[in-house]
Amino acid sequence: MTLKEHIRIFRRGAKICLSFSKTYFVCSVFNIALEALIPFVPIYFSAKLIDALAAHSPLGTLALYAALTVGLVFILKVVSSFIGKKRDVLVDMFWCGENWKLSEKALELPYEALEDPEVSRQKFRVKRESQTGFNIYYLMSALTGMVEQSVKIMTSLAMTVSFFTIRSVSIPVKSGLVLGILLAAAVSVITTKRRQDRQNRLMGEANEFNAFDEIYAEYTRSYGAGKDIRLYGMADWLSDIVFDNSMKFWKLSSGNEYRDALESIPETAVNHALKFAVYAVLIFAALAGEITVGSIAKFVSCITIFIGGMSELTRYVILAFNNDRYLKRYFEYFDIPNNMYRGSLTVEKRDDYDYNVEFKDVSFKYPGTEAWALRHVSLKFKIGQKLAIVGENGSGKTTFIKLLCRLYDPTEGEISLNGVNIKKYDYDEYMSVFSVVFQDFRLFSFRLGEVVASSRDYDSERVRDSLIKANFGDRLRTLPDGVDTYLYKNFSDRGVEISGGEAQKIALARALYRDAPFILLDEPTAALDPVSEYEVYSNFNRISGSATAVYISHRLASCRFCDKIAVFDGGRIVQSGTHEELYREGGKYRHLWDRQAEYYVKEEKEFQPCSQSS
Repeated sequence: MTLKEHIRIFRRGAKICLSFSKTYFVCSVFNIALEALIPFVPIYFSAKLIDALAAHSPLGTLALYAALTVGLVFILKVVSSFIGKKRDVLVDMFWCGENWKLSEKALELPYEALEDPEVSRQKFRVKRESQTGFNIYYLMSALTGMVEQSVKIMTSLAMTVSFFTIRSVSIPVKSGLVLGILLAAAVSVITTKRRQDRQNRLMGEANEFNAFDEIYAEYTRSYGAGKDIRLYGMADWLSDIVFDNSMKFWKLSSGNEYRDALESIPETAVNHALKFAVYAVLIFAALAGEITVGSIAKFVSCITIFIGGMSELTRYVILAFNNDRYLKRYFEYFDIPNNMYRGSLTVEKRDDYDYNVEFKDVSFKYPGTEAWALRHVSLKFKIGQKLAIVGENGSGKTTFIKLLCRLYDPTEGEISLNGVNIKKYDYDEYMSVFSVVFQDFRLFSFRLGEVVASSRDYDSERVRDSLIKANFGDRLRTLPDGVDTYLYKNFSDRGVEISGGEAQKIALARALYRDAPFILLDEPTAALDPVSEYEVYSNFNRISGSATAVYISHRLASCRFCDKIAVFDGGRIVQSGTHEELYREGGKYRHLWDRQAEYYVKEEKEFQPCSQSS
């Protein structure tokens, strides 16, 4: 990485830090600069006080130096403390901004990126590196550290410049001290560089350990897993696995610590040898009568701080350079483009729900694959039509819904809404015409009303009406706070636990609340038995009103009530029509129907209730 690229990355990182909280950023830099300056006040005035004592100066002069020492330190400490408290108040805002940036990016990514394993790995790695200190945290540490050490170095130089005017100290001796300082800096650079290289290798190896720990931690925190862990006595087994993984990482980490300690010996030796040389030169100059006793104390303190500052500044610069590779990866994640074309046309809001959707010879491949998930699909939606999409698993049913909702764009062909290619519509407006319930839907631990409305603000009566229509009315009447009741107990002790069937009803109510022209159900009841699924679909068909409803199911009996059934097989529509038409026609639909009917009849015979003896 070139110096120019390091500078570019550092500047971009600093701008991001400013965007999180400009006040926090400024307070941090200013506070650390003040803290670095404070030690020099007593060094300077203590030297003055010692010289005044040696010269038998008046008591007033001595009192003035003492007062200035204490007073200036007090004032600077008060100002620094005030700024520091202001910074501490803002620190949560700063890191919340950093966390939200990661969440915001996940929301902005196109859906296809969320399903891309490479993007998932990249997101996990960036998140983990952020949590372990790299990226923004190390950037702030390096930035504030460089400010602190720069203040110390510049102030030390300003207070020791007179040292180089001492006539009794020869130029070779002065040059030797300068070379000694440069040697100390060089040893510090080498030591710090080797330490950071080992840290980089450790972090690379630790990525696998961290991913492992994250998966197990998530599993052990899971509400559902909690039952399995206890019922099957898995606690000791899981603890042993996590312990073994932690021990492997500890061995790698402890080896690094030992090597760091050994390599710090030369650096420490050079620094102390340099300090001894400074003492020797100053004592010689004092004996020659060219410097005062107070000056000895000042020069020794300032040169010691200068040597330490050079060493620390070197460390922070290397830390910043080393962190740039992580920042680069951080920026690469945030630079992942959203190539989903977003049109500008407004979707006409129609009270009569007069919308027409047509698939025109649509084919689709998932990114990174060669197999066609859909091939030459053509289909029209009639207004208010109830359409069933049926077929075996992997036949392309869910892919059809993803394309309809513009989670993906077709590889070939076109999808139109009212005769206009859906890519030309404003993306968010187009999405608003659909209410979708997927099989893997998710309910958040918010208030029930917020969950149904998908918003912090909601119409309570409309929420209740939607829940009642979705057959959740009986359960709603038992909730302690009605529609204001929290789901689950993540945020409230008064939260309620709900069953899988109740969760499905809430998801259906959410679709009803949106009151969209198109309602899509992608096997949200797959976990239910066939009879229960049929009842849900039949009821939803009744309450969906004039909306166009699309039902996806691999159970054909659940969708008999639909106006039209499209049969998918191998990514193609192989048949379409009503149940009666398709059954008479034979083919794939009849084969699936007869096979499922045979299975249910067989199942019913095998599980007849046992007769009771009298």
